[in-house]
Amino acid sequence: MGVVKWLFSLFRTASFLAVLSVSLATTAISMGIWAVSLTAQVTTMTASAAATAIAHRKAIAAAVVRTKAKARLRRALVVLPVAGIAAAAAFERQDYLEWKEDNPEGDLDEYGCELSAVSTEVIDDVLQDLPKAVRPSKGWLLSWVPGCEQQATSEDPAGN
Repeated sequence: MGVVKWLFSLFRTASFLAVLSVSLATTAISMGIWAVSLTAQVTTMTASAAATAIAHRKAIAAAVVRTKAKARLRRALVVLPVAGIAAAAAFERQDYLEWKEDNPEGDLDEYGCELSAVSTEVIDDVLQDLPKAVRPSKGWLLSWVPGCEQQATSEDPAGN
């Protein structure tokens, strides 16, 4: 009877170890396949992100070149006496119409104030682009930019 009990115990232990080994091997194989799958997904997404970044850089570079070319053409046209005045007026009108599309409730005064505010913000960049021999002082240039006082329109229901 002791030998049968010992054989049964040995069979039970061996069966448990066999089931455990098969379970662990199956889990290890499935985790390996999962890791390979995720690695492939990461590689694909990285390549896609890199391609998108390159495309966006090219698009941004093209937009910058186009904007610089427009600015260069505007400067060249403004230099001409009569055509320059007409071109400057046409450019300002076009800029105002584009602003008006984004701000349908705005008027010419609001456009002028916004233009003044933006001009004041970028004046240092503009001055740095000019040669020192012809660069005016910042204070003198700012004196030509009209100042605007934004008036808050608050309606008091009591009429005060």
